[in-house]
Amino acid sequence: MTDPVEELEAEAPPATGTWRDVADVGTEEARVEWAEAARTVLIETAGTYRAVLLFKELAAEVQYRSGVRTKQPNHYWISDVLGRVSRECAARDEPLLSTLCVNAEGSVGPAYGDLVRELTGKDVADPDQEAAEQRLACYRRYDAVGLPADGGSPALAPRLSDSRSRARKAARLAKPVATCPTCMMALLPTGVCDTCD
Repeated sequence: MTDPVEELEAEAPPATGTWRDVADVGTEEARVEWAEAARTVLIETAGTYRAVLLFKELAAEVQYRSGVRTKQPNHYWISDVLGRVSRECAARDEPLLSTLCVNAEGSVGPAYGDLVRELTGKDVADPDQEAAEQRLACYRRYDAVGLPADGGSPALAPRLSDSRSRARKAARLAKPVATCPTCMMALLPTGVCDTCD
C-alpha cells in the first residue's frame, strides 16, 4: 500500500498551484490552513450517508488543497487540526464534523473524548458511540445522499462495528458453561439439571 502523501507529491502541483513546505509557512499558519481545508473536505464527506474518511486520507487531502505539505507523520498534527475544526463547529452550533474522520480501526481515537469534555463539559462513556450520533447529525445537516427518509440512525464506522461484533461473540464463546457435577450436562439457566432432577 502506498502513502497518500507520497502519491500526491508524485502528481501534478497541489490545488493552489505550488507546494509550500510547513517549515517555510510556520506550524501555526499551516495548521490554520489545514483546518480550513479540513472543514471543506469534511462537509463534502457529510454529503454522503455513512461516509467516513481515514486520518491519513484527510491529512493528504488537506495538504493537497492548501498546498502546504509536511513530511511529519500525520499522527503528530491531525488531532490538532480536527480539534480546530471541532471548536469552529461548536462556535457555530453545528454538529462536530471531526467525527467523520477515523483511524485505521474505525475509531475517532482517544483525543475525541477529551475534546467533547472540553467543548461540552461532559464525560462520555463511549467516545465512538458519541461520535456516531454526531456523524448522524452531520449527515442530516448537510442533506447526505442516501439518508433514509426516517432520518437514519447512528452507526459506528464499519471496521469498528465489525471489530466490536467479533469481540462480543468471542466473549460469549469464552464464557464457561455451567455443568451438572453428576452427569456433566449443561445446566439450564435456573441452575437445575434436567437429566438428574
